[in-house]
Amino acid sequence: GLRYISSESNSDGSMNIIVTFEQGTNPDIAQVQVQNKLQLATPLLPEEVQRQGIRVVKYQLNFMQVIALVDESGKLDDADLGNYIASNLQDPISRVSGVGDFMLMGSNYAMRIWLDPEKLLSYQLTPDDVANAIRTQNVQISSGQLGGLPARAGVQLNATVIGKTRMKTAEEFDNILLKVNPDGSQVRVSDVAEVGLGSENFSISGQLNGKPAAALAIRLAAGGNILDTVKGVQETIDRLEPYFPEGVKVYYPYDTSPMVEASISSVVATLLEAVVLVFLVMYLFLQNFRATIIPTLAVPVVLLGTFGILSAFGFTINILTMYAMVLAIGLLVDDAIVVVENVERLMQEEKLSVYDATVKSMGQIQGALIGIGTVLSAVFVPMAFFGGSAGTIYRQFAITIVSAMGLSVLVALIFTPALCVTMLKPVAADHGNKKGFFGWFNRTFERSSQSYERGVIGILKRSKRYMLVYLLIVAGLGVLFTKLPTTFLPDEDQGTLFVQVQLPQNSSAERTWEVLDQVNDYFMNEESAVVDSVFTVNGFNFAGRGQNSGIAFVRLKAFEERQGEATDVFSLAQRSYGR
Repeated sequence: GLRYISSESNSDGSMNIIVTFEQGTNPDIAQVQVQNKLQLATPLLPEEVQRQGIRVVKYQLNFMQVIALVDESGKLDDADLGNYIASNLQDPISRVSGVGDFMLMGSNYAMRIWLDPEKLLSYQLTPDDVANAIRTQNVQISSGQLGGLPARAGVQLNATVIGKTRMKTAEEFDNILLKVNPDGSQVRVSDVAEVGLGSENFSISGQLNGKPAAALAIRLAAGGNILDTVKGVQETIDRLEPYFPEGVKVYYPYDTSPMVEASISSVVATLLEAVVLVFLVMYLFLQNFRATIIPTLAVPVVLLGTFGILSAFGFTINILTMYAMVLAIGLLVDDAIVVVENVERLMQEEKLSVYDATVKSMGQIQGALIGIGTVLSAVFVPMAFFGGSAGTIYRQFAITIVSAMGLSVLVALIFTPALCVTMLKPVAADHGNKKGFFGWFNRTFERSSQSYERGVIGILKRSKRYMLVYLLIVAGLGVLFTKLPTTFLPDEDQGTLFVQVQLPQNSSAERTWEVLDQVNDYFMNEESAVVDSVFTVNGFNFAGRGQNSGIAFVRLKAFEERQGEATDVFSLAQRSYGR
């Protein structure tokens, strides 16, 4: 359903209307519905608006990536670079799957006609007269054919005539006829205006590390995969880069994908570490390699099944699902451990064969296994039904854990007993007869258990006193819960710092550039050990557009290059506040 509508009007005559829907709304259906409603309102709009066109796109509000072009040779200015992006990069990138919308931080070429009011008055002309003359004489027309039907007898040639009626140069626009006086003299555009090739608009301009630059800011489509989209954009840039003008280099002053890739890599490493640690802990207590390998083999089986369930729900392998798997690693082996330990106990205490011990063990504990899985799943199932943003974030997390728990129970009931019969051997000695490291560990653990038992008995004898201590702990928990600061999501170092510049109303672009130059000088000179690049934009920030607005995209060096203290983005932001 519709949540709210916001709008933004800009000084360049453009307007953005953002329609925000509730979480979980199908973006394709929402786009179609908005398009249908827009068709009803289009006839009510001014003719100029209908002629310029109205776009309806679905995208996420935040920028996914900013691609900047800089001419290292200094031959091209920001207008040249902006036109190159608009003519050669914008359309190919917009066709990449996952790209929702884009914003050109620059401008393409346009023929600028600077009218002289005094000359217009002297020739008794108005700006509308000039505009109508240009509109009438600068058109693409069909010039017809030679020898077209019906043709005279004897015509031997049929050819299409191609007339170059569209004007391209300033000289051609200079010669546009505006008026013929009674004495036969002619008034042309060059008589009342100066004509030159320049930018279509000058509202937004940029610099990268102090050099003129233009950029294309890309927004991710609703439901798009950021890594696949960035990869597609990168492949498009790599394909077009050999055709760039000499000296033009591409930079990425803002890119969210490295943080996502680093997070996923970190989670994958954590997942592998969790598997290894779980194996070592199980081996430490089971002290039998065969008994330890059985619960370990359950891990890949359960994870494979979990991936299948995620695919069935249309989810992806992302940070939340990977973290859920890390958490589930320690839980999903519990069921298999219960089976293995009970089988070993029966073989040791009742001297049963592996097969008989396994059959008897499953008869004893299968109800407990189902109960364990049900209880753990009941904790996380409600999270899958949360509404709003929290539900969107944690739904995949909850379903991943519940899927892993359910599959771990099935594995413990089906797969683990088969492994026990196949791999386990009759127990030769109990833990008390172990020697070496395991013997020392067992004796130490036994003494710790006895100490713990005596401690519990002592607490039970003084239950009122320790109940008071417990109530104090609960009260302290409540106090700390109310005092600690709260936030929706924790702050993360994503390797980029945004510096918004907002000058007083009616400030000129020149004044804004002075401030942006100071921002660039500070980060590139005093923070050069941490900062990789600074892309400054005049005429735009996240609060709006105008000559008094500006923004700087400060990209930090890679995480592995920022070793030492105070090199994170938060420390950098704190230092910059005092400047």
